[in-house]
Amino acid sequence: MSHVGEPLAGCVMVITADRRKRELAAALERRGADVRFAPALSTVSHLDDAQLIEDTRAIIAEPPDVVVATTGIGFRGWIEAADAAGIAEPLLDVLRDARLVARGPKARGAIQQNGLEADWVAESETAAELRDFLLAEGVKGLRIAVQHHGNGSDGLDEAFTTAGATVQSLVIYGWGPPVDPEPHREWIDRTAAGEVDAVLFTSAPGAQEWVDGVRSAGVLDAVRQRAAGAGLVLASVGPVTAGPLVDAGLQTCYPDRWRLGALVRELVKDFSENTTSIPTPDGPLVMRAGAAVLDGRVLSLTPTGLEILRALAKAGGNVLTREQLGELLPGAQAGPHAVEAAINRLRENSGSRTLVRTVVKRGYALAVTAA
Repeated sequence: MSHVGEPLAGCVMVITADRRKRELAAALERRGADVRFAPALSTVSHLDDAQLIEDTRAIIAEPPDVVVATTGIGFRGWIEAADAAGIAEPLLDVLRDARLVARGPKARGAIQQNGLEADWVAESETAAELRDFLLAEGVKGLRIAVQHHGNGSDGLDEAFTTAGATVQSLVIYGWGPPVDPEPHREWIDRTAAGEVDAVLFTSAPGAQEWVDGVRSAGVLDAVRQRAAGAGLVLASVGPVTAGPLVDAGLQTCYPDRWRLGALVRELVKDFSENTTSIPTPDGPLVMRAGAAVLDGRVLSLTPTGLEILRALAKAGGNVLTREQLGELLPGAQAGPHAVEAAINRLRENSGSRTLVRTVVKRGYALAVTAA
């Protein structure tokens, strides 16, 4: 499929997330990307967890002074679980009487959706800001309920307990291994081999699992080199998610705002500003990991045609001999006639007879114009 003029046209992008992957994929595909799913982890719901209901009943029996909501999906899931157990109303009564503190606008939105009001919201959307705010106010002697995101390892429980509070901890969903681990492994190998333009991360546990997979596959150096050059973008939703990548020495980027929409805009900006194009008589030519884009149009090339065009583009207008191009052809049929036939197919599939020049008695070259 061609995506004329779209900023991510021809880009192969791998989403490592399980949660909200369809929403992210749709936003990328609207901008021309070719999206692949390779979850590093799966989301494990705790909505039917007897432990969660038991903990919720304990909160109703001994109401907290402060309730910390760390994620929108987690807070909503908590109310849904309480509703399924028939205790939503008494829980909401307890929450109305407590001081509600939110880790960012999504958590605040979930609080408001349930007819409640957040007393304070962490602008940076980090657990650290939320922790520092409450510790600065003083929590000694308070009872604090903390609704955790992911595996709950954000350090809030320990910090509040150390400062003299009684902490009631609730984990609404967690992380588990991917349902199908094969795409995770396959796309790590293909990323290292240069077949991917961008890998996207939306959680720190997912990023850590991906880095561990890269190490296990023995391709960390290859991925590091590609990420340091212009061939691969590792994009995270925010600095916390990027942490495992940074710790592994991998160059990464992330938006100022921790939103999927902001992540998409960051990718559009990166590929718009940092893409190298080659001027040709038919418009700028951009080589992506799995496609060629000519004047904003994704070309329908065969794998062999793409490799030939990639080699010609790398030569930058210099001549490649028939023998050099013949080495890119599959099988034993790599003679002059096979090369000529492959070039003719490339010209036909690209819709341009002038993109590749024939240099008499020497070979072929990409038609490069003055920039």
